[in-house]
Amino acid sequence: MPKELWKGNEAIAEAAVRAGLEAYFGYPITPQTEILEYLSRRMPELGRAFVQAESELGAINMVYGAACTGVRVMSSSSSPGVSLMMEGISYIAGTEVPAVLVNVMRGGPGLGNIAPAQADYNQAVHGGGHGDYQPIVLAPASVQEAIDLMVLSFDLAEKYRSVCMMILDGCVGQMMEPAQMPEMRPVHRENWDWATNGKMGKRERRILSSIYIEPAEEEKMNLRLLNRWQTIQANEVRYKEYFLDDAEIVIVGFGTAGRVALSAVREARAEGIKVGLLRPVTVSPFPSEVIEQLAGKVDAFLVTEMNSGQMLEDVRLAVKGRVPVEFYGRLGGMVPFPDEILNEIHRMAKSKMAVNANPRDAWLARMATA
Repeated sequence: MPKELWKGNEAIAEAAVRAGLEAYFGYPITPQTEILEYLSRRMPELGRAFVQAESELGAINMVYGAACTGVRVMSSSSSPGVSLMMEGISYIAGTEVPAVLVNVMRGGPGLGNIAPAQADYNQAVHGGGHGDYQPIVLAPASVQEAIDLMVLSFDLAEKYRSVCMMILDGCVGQMMEPAQMPEMRPVHRENWDWATNGKMGKRERRILSSIYIEPAEEEKMNLRLLNRWQTIQANEVRYKEYFLDDAEIVIVGFGTAGRVALSAVREARAEGIKVGLLRPVTVSPFPSEVIEQLAGKVDAFLVTEMNSGQMLEDVRLAVKGRVPVEFYGRLGGMVPFPDEILNEIHRMAKSKMAVNANPRDAWLARMATA
């Protein structure tokens, strides 16, 4: 199919429709509202379910109910709205049913603002609802990648009976880019052996629940989730790499921060500086092994994020103190310019960095004098 000009949020919505989305439940909040608005027209015209719920709490519990029936279902929201959904997301994870969630992140904490940010990384990757579970978390850096990952989200959620979340900052949600849509898939409801899709007198009742009163049974469920997660870690890590063959400095950034960093990397390469970029596409599971291998070959890492250094801790764990890890972030809805990242590359290329330095403290000190 030819490329067309798509706005990020609307592209995500259409990609979900073409992936076989059968039910959507959501509530408006900027900067993701276009997803809901688009689907409010598109889903009914295709005879599919769309409900604007009374709140984010209502929306995620509607998702929970639909997921139990085996349909392809999703919701979308933005940072504080996703916070309200966390209890329901934990129930979905504990019930082991597939569901997809899109978070178009905004500045915070609190009500914050509607500018693009990446400060929900910890919420998605390390936080979320209560209990022991890990969602699959995808992080696109372009409209085309958001389309592709939207389709993938449903496949991964069903494959592993898991929550799959796509996190993107408002830049990707609001920008317009040429992109290619996938072919329309027919709505095809699998005959899942776990789904509560009506027994019709032909089988035993299926009961789905996240309640395990006996601790021994709860432990079995948790171990089942953990074993499944180990399979996901082994098979579903995705990332993009640029100029890593001879890199002496490696930048690690996801989403828009990684995209901005790539412009800086290209400028630095033109100046003869051996720098490369690793952009995680799955931030959960995280490409820890790739970073660990790079740590044995390069001189230093620079982590860049639109937050105060949340992915930074995952990079530091993977590096294991073998080489310096530096950090550069922008907060509260501020988006870094390529020149800012390029200045950091220049500084690192000229200076000797201490392995044991606290990268966040050093970054804060530089910000204070900027």
